[in-house]
Amino acid sequence: MRIVVALGGNALLRRDQALTAAAQHTNVRIAALALADLARDHQIIIAHGNGPQVGLMALQTAAYAPNDPWPLDVLGAETEGMIGYLIEQELMNALPLGHDCATLLTRVEVDAGDPAFAAPSKPIGPVYSPAQAQKVQARHDWPMIDTDGGRRRVVPSPLPRAILGLRAIRLLVDAGVCVICAGGGGIPVVRKPDGGMEGVEAVIDKDRTAALLAQSLGADALLMLTDVSALFSNWGTPQAAAIATITPAELDAIAFEAGSMAPKAASASAFVRAGGQMAGIGQLADARAIIEGRAGTRILPASAGPIAPPPRRIKPA
Repeated sequence: MRIVVALGGNALLRRDQALTAAAQHTNVRIAALALADLARDHQIIIAHGNGPQVGLMALQTAAYAPNDPWPLDVLGAETEGMIGYLIEQELMNALPLGHDCATLLTRVEVDAGDPAFAAPSKPIGPVYSPAQAQKVQARHDWPMIDTDGGRRRVVPSPLPRAILGLRAIRLLVDAGVCVICAGGGGIPVVRKPDGGMEGVEAVIDKDRTAALLAQSLGADALLMLTDVSALFSNWGTPQAAAIATITPAELDAIAFEAGSMAPKAASASAFVRAGGQMAGIGQLADARAIIEGRAGTRILPASAGPIAPPPRRIKPA
């Protein structure tokens, strides 16, 4: 199978861990072992989150030049390269000799007229005290929200429209290369009146971009890996129960938390409705088990029977 794997930020860095180089190396090494196991029998394309890393870089740039912060598209590109390098190196260490892997910075076009630009909702960067927030807001005119411990900047999260550089990604994928791309949802850009592109202050949801990538590459499956074992019905109640299999229509009828599982559920439904054989949601350690129907949640077409296509085994040259 051709599988697009979306690694959540919490799959690369546990919620209780400090954002250190050592912690990220350790977690990426663990992730690479699970991905390598999958890559031995299937063709995988890897996307990943970057929320904690963007937050760290925002802190660093704010400390260096508080009056002149680096734009989010540049911070996104930096984190995409950093995380991609870590994944590529550890994955190549885990795979047998003869496999090829490449990391690509990926621009993703968004619509300048997307309603998200009028309603920023994605928290990013440091947590400020009320006094600090007042100064920062006056200096940069940033919208902010109240969070645990203080106030944070919020930015738009527009929908991805097109993955730029898709032709290069497809050439590598068709040549059997394991491609790491669209990190952090991709670098957000908008089209100017003259046809050129420019970066914007936004963050694209990585699961929505991964679904678009999977659809564009004709993938068989979309696998979204996080630190939660599955989707649950009646979450937060005594009746909470893991969902093993579900159709897009059934999934759409369940209300999930907007900043957590809702984008994953919507991305899964969109991919399956567009012709994908399955979408899976679950823990990183269960990657193979989710594909094989032994763990996590699988979103299947309403008419789906058993999924047993011959695997696209990637053989060393």
